[in-house]
Amino acid sequence: MDKASAEKRIKQLSTELEQHNHNYYLLDNPTISDFEFDKLLEELIALEKQFPELLSPDSPSQRVGGTITKEFASVKHKYPMLSLANSYSTEDLLEFDRRVCEGLGMKQGEENAIDYVCELKFDGLSISLTYENGVLVQAVTRGDGEKGDDVTTNAKTIKSIPLKLKGNYPPLFEIRGEIFMPRPVFDEINKEREEIGEAPLANPRNAASGTMKAQDSAFVAKRKLDCFLYNVLGDNLPHQSHYENMLAAQAWGFKISKDAKLLKGISKVLEFISRWDTERYNLPYDTDGVVIKVNDYKQQKNLGFTAKSPRWAIAYKFKAEQVSTELQSISYQVGRTGAITPVANLKPVPLGGTTVKRASLHNADIIEKLDVRVGDQVFVEKGGEIIPKIIGVDFTKRRNNSQKTIYISHCPECGTALERNEGEANHFCPNDAGCPPQVKGRMEHFVGRRAMNIDSLGAETIEQLYNVGLVKNIADIYDLKKEQLVNLERMADKSAQNLIDGIETSKQVPFERVLYAIGIRHVGETTAKKIARKVKSLDVLIHSTKEELLSIDEVGEIIAESIAEYFSKQENREIIARLKSAGLKFELSEEQQQAGSEKLKGLTFVISGVFNKHSRDQLKEMIEFNGGKNSGSISGKTSYLLAGDNMGPEKLKKAQSLGVKIISEDDFEAMIA
Repeated sequence: MDKASAEKRIKQLSTELEQHNHNYYLLDNPTISDFEFDKLLEELIALEKQFPELLSPDSPSQRVGGTITKEFASVKHKYPMLSLANSYSTEDLLEFDRRVCEGLGMKQGEENAIDYVCELKFDGLSISLTYENGVLVQAVTRGDGEKGDDVTTNAKTIKSIPLKLKGNYPPLFEIRGEIFMPRPVFDEINKEREEIGEAPLANPRNAASGTMKAQDSAFVAKRKLDCFLYNVLGDNLPHQSHYENMLAAQAWGFKISKDAKLLKGISKVLEFISRWDTERYNLPYDTDGVVIKVNDYKQQKNLGFTAKSPRWAIAYKFKAEQVSTELQSISYQVGRTGAITPVANLKPVPLGGTTVKRASLHNADIIEKLDVRVGDQVFVEKGGEIIPKIIGVDFTKRRNNSQKTIYISHCPECGTALERNEGEANHFCPNDAGCPPQVKGRMEHFVGRRAMNIDSLGAETIEQLYNVGLVKNIADIYDLKKEQLVNLERMADKSAQNLIDGIETSKQVPFERVLYAIGIRHVGETTAKKIARKVKSLDVLIHSTKEELLSIDEVGEIIAESIAEYFSKQENREIIARLKSAGLKFELSEEQQQAGSEKLKGLTFVISGVFNKHSRDQLKEMIEFNGGKNSGSISGKTSYLLAGDNMGPEKLKKAQSLGVKIISEDDFEAMIA
C-alpha cells in the first residue's frame, strides 16, 4: 500500500474505531463484537508502524498504552480547581439556599426557587481535560488546586475519554470530571490479588488514583478505568447555563452521568439527596455525596467565590457508617503465601446492620501512621470497603499507661524471623515449607473447587490429617490409603472411600488448573491458563528463560521472577516429581492442544441453569479455551445467554429485554465444533 492509500485507510479506521468506542462506552450499545473491533485496531496499528509519520496523537491506537513516563510534569491550571464547601445536614443545605438567595438579592421561598443542578459526587480522582480544535491535548490532575500533574498519556488509555470530538464544539475549552474504578473491575482485581497471595487494594478511589500515576500507560489501560465529566469551562461556550452545556458536551462525545438532574428549588434538592442516600448502593461505582450547583452562569458570577470555594456550589456528604469502640488486642494472621496480616480485636459493637468484632489493620505502616494501641478507643468505619477498618484513635480517651504498638519480628506460628521485601507493604514468613498455616493454606488452595476440586477434602479434614502427621505437603495427599483414614475421628468407612475416590478423580483435572493449584506466588487462575496454553507442558515452563516468560500475556517481571524462584527450590521440584508420579496432568492433552481456537474471540457469555452434558465450570473453560469471555451478569455487552434447565427467571427476562441471543447447550457445541 502506498502512502496516500495508507493515509486514507488510517483516517477511515480511526473514525470507525472512535465511533465504536462511543457506542460501547458511552451509549452501552456495541454494534460489533470485540473480535471485530480488535481486528480493525490491529490493522490500524500495523499501518501506523509501516508509516510512522502518519501516526496522530489522537489515534485510537494510543488507547493501548505502552508509553513510559518517568516523571509527570507539573502544570499550572488556567482556571484554579477549587474545592467545594461541605454540608452534612438538611440545615446546612437550607442555609446554603438562604445565602444564595441573599447573594442574588432575593428572599428565600418557593416563589424565588433557584434552578439547581444536582450531580452525584463520584469517589475517584479529579481531572481537567483541555481540547483544542476538538482534539485532547492535555489531561491534568487536581494537585493542590493551583498546579497538577500532566497525565495525558495515561488519560488517553481511558476509553470513555474521547480523543477527538464530534459536532459543533468550541475551538478551545476545558472540561472537568472524575476518573474512577468501577466496582466490578475493583472486585475482579482484588479476587485475583487474593488468589496469588497479594494484599487486596484498599478501595476503588485509591486504586484509581494510584493507577493514574503509574509510569507504564499499558498498565493503566489494563485497569479499565472510567470517567464521568461534569463541568465545562471556556470563553465560547454554546449556552449560558451549566446543565445545558453539559448536555451539549454529551453530544460532543463526553460521558455525562444520566443521574444528574436540573431541579427547581431546595425542596427538590432534598428529595434528590434522600433518594440517593439509599440508591447509591445499587450503583456499579462509589459515590460519597451529591454536588449542588446554581445552574445559571450569570447568577454564578454574581455570587462569586470565597478564597477556597465557589459560593454557588456545595457538596452534601453522605454519612459514613462509623462507631467508636475499644481495641482489646492485636493478633497476627499468617496466609498461605506467608503474608502477615495484623487484625484488631474489638469490643463487639453494632455497625451497618452487623456486630463487628474484628477489623483489618492492614500492615505495619498503617499501625504506625494511626499510632493505634491496645486499650485505645478507636473509630471504626464501613465505607466503600466491605471489611470494617479503623480510621482513627480518640486520643482524648487514651490511657496514661498505654504502650506503643511494636510490630512483631517473628512469625506467630513457627517463630521464624519475618522479612519485608523492598516496595512491599506486608511482612512475610519465609518458612514456607515448615510454617503450619502456610502448609495447610497451600493444601486448602490446592484442593479448592477452582483448583483440584477434591470436595471431600475440606479445611477441617486437612487440619485433622496434618495434626496426625499424614500430610505435610500437597504431594502427601496422593499417598493416602483408605486404611489410614477409617480409624480417624469423624471418618467412617464411607467417608474414607469418598475421600480416596475424590483424590483419584482429581487426577483428571487439566494442566492449567494443576498449574494454578500448586500455588506459585503471583500466579492466579487467569494467568495460569494463559501460561499453560502458551508453554503446553510443565517441563517447558521449568526450562523457560525469563525473556520467554515475559512474552506470555499477563506475565511481567514479578511473576517471571516468582516462577523462577519456585522451581529453583529443591523441595518444590521434589513435590512436582511426586505429583507427576501420582498421575497428575502436567501438559495439555492432544485434544486440548488441537481444540483451542479463537472461534469465540470477542464474544461474552453468561451461563445460567443446569446442563445435561457439561458442568457450568466445564462450559466456562470451553468458552475461555476458544477465546471467549465469561460474565456473571447480563448487560448490553453480553453476546449470548447460554441457558440450561431451571435457569434464573430474572436473567431470562433481562436477556429478552436487551435483545441478547439465548442459546442451548447443543447450540453452543455447534459454535465450537
